[in-house]
Amino acid sequence: MRAIVVTRYLPVDDPECFVEIELPTPEPHGHDLLVRVRAVSVNPVDTQMRTPRSEIVGAPLILGWDAAGVVEAIGEAVTLFRPGDEVYYAGSIDRAGSNSEYQLVDERIVGPKPRRLDFAQAAAMPLTTLTAWEGLFERLGIAPDPAANVNRVLLVIGGAGGVGSLTIQLAKRLAGLRVVATASRPESVAWTRELGADLSIDPHQPFRPQLATAGLDTVNSIYCANATAQHLDQMADVIAPQGKICLIAGTRGERPLNFGQFHDKSVTSAWELMFNRPLYQTVDMQAQHDLLAEASRLFDAGVLRTTLTERLGSLSVERLRQAHARLETGAMIGKLVLDGLA
Repeated sequence: MRAIVVTRYLPVDDPECFVEIELPTPEPHGHDLLVRVRAVSVNPVDTQMRTPRSEIVGAPLILGWDAAGVVEAIGEAVTLFRPGDEVYYAGSIDRAGSNSEYQLVDERIVGPKPRRLDFAQAAAMPLTTLTAWEGLFERLGIAPDPAANVNRVLLVIGGAGGVGSLTIQLAKRLAGLRVVATASRPESVAWTRELGADLSIDPHQPFRPQLATAGLDTVNSIYCANATAQHLDQMADVIAPQGKICLIAGTRGERPLNFGQFHDKSVTSAWELMFNRPLYQTVDMQAQHDLLAEASRLFDAGVLRTTLTERLGSLSVERLRQAHARLETGAMIGKLVLDGLA
């Protein structure tokens, strides 16, 4: 099979940061599905995995952890899917990614592709849907029930990004929360409001005065989808006593984080990593299949919408470089997708 791989950790402007090679088509065993990849999306985790560094790449590294495709073959323990089924999934960070013709993925973290979405629209959704859903309903403990959330306010930091875009939709349409989202450019403000945010604030300005203009003093919960260290002091300032915060952006190499400032408010903080279940083969691993299946139903019912905003064409070395460069600007709204290898 053809695959686009990393053989050296190079900057995105280096023509050799990706190369296309031929690899044996893998065979499924156990709970594995062999999926013919029809579309892939690019996420910050892809650019982080390719970041230039002095380490030597061992075996060629296939990136890509967002895909939609068709099941070609199944392992002997598979019970959830059959060959010919259309699926979408994020995969596992400790296995080969989706920038290839075929990919092995455990059925327990795969969902049935929403019928209402084409492959590109579906490929934009798995990683961000899992991250937003787990962070909102599991880490923050918010009930997907408007009656339980009367007068409760959620702040979404990074509202126009992939995770923020799903978090806004879930918080508004399933939980009935009042949603405040950070966005700094006119187009990103418009995007967050279109998805359901009640208020947009500038992440580069102090939060409290901006909240005050809407009659808010504090927020009950915060979902921080980017720049944890940059926003920590602002979060501590506006979180309500006994509030909760969810963080997804790692902080390696950044200044030490002062979580002591949350002490007097008895604030609960939690990290969300959607790769946790497949990475550690947790006993509740199949929860991700169930979650993606429910999300598929919500996409088909029109409750949720795809956040695909840019479609770059068929997957190739050059277009994958373009996608990574686009993400590295930090100015993406929603998600970008490439169709499968032509």
